[in-house]
Amino acid sequence: MGKILVLDDDASILMLIKNALQKDGHLVTIYDSAEKISLNSLGQYDLLLLDIMMPGTDGFTFCKKIRTMVDCPILFLTAKTLEEDIMYGLSIGADDYLTKPFRIGELRARIQAHLRREHREHHNVLCFDHIKFDLSAKILFVDDTPVALTKSEYAICEYLAHHHGQVLSKEQICEAVFGFDSESDNSTIATHIKNIRMKFSDLSFQPITTVWGCGYRWTA
Repeated sequence: MGKILVLDDDASILMLIKNALQKDGHLVTIYDSAEKISLNSLGQYDLLLLDIMMPGTDGFTFCKKIRTMVDCPILFLTAKTLEEDIMYGLSIGADDYLTKPFRIGELRARIQAHLRREHREHHNVLCFDHIKFDLSAKILFVDDTPVALTKSEYAICEYLAHHHGQVLSKEQICEAVFGFDSESDNSTIATHIKNIRMKFSDLSFQPITTVWGCGYRWTA
């Protein structure tokens, strides 16, 4: 099972794909316009299925915009059958394509194959709009620039990011990052947050919001 985003301006195609993929157990989110998609939400998906020829932002443009933000497979649905169009799509970051009209069985099989491969070769990253966490190397990047965080500072950022949008108290952060028996306290967390913000300010970016009297929230 995977979380799949489908972008196509044809409502009938969207429903056909959604119904077919849901039968395979996938969680499917559909959009008829790229402008309606929150870039901050893209990191949650296991695969993106994009139509190329759409009004407004087309599939090529959208793919180029988001490719550095996501690490999952991107498949194009396209009525463009010229080799140069297909090669261009692959060159800007797409992993595969399927030409319209397509057989729904082939689409389901392609998606299953990519999800299996992704499971085997997962790069272990967490992505947001301008931020990427390399969870294996424990490095945080802002627009591909690594941020010089200490081990504790990185751990705080990763914990907040994994709970994106949630307000977390200093006590919750301290216990999650340093352990229940740690001698660190709330003032330690406040100091770390202050230092993290100073480092982000050098990049003109602040992903952590203070909710007074409650704690902190990752809003990037």
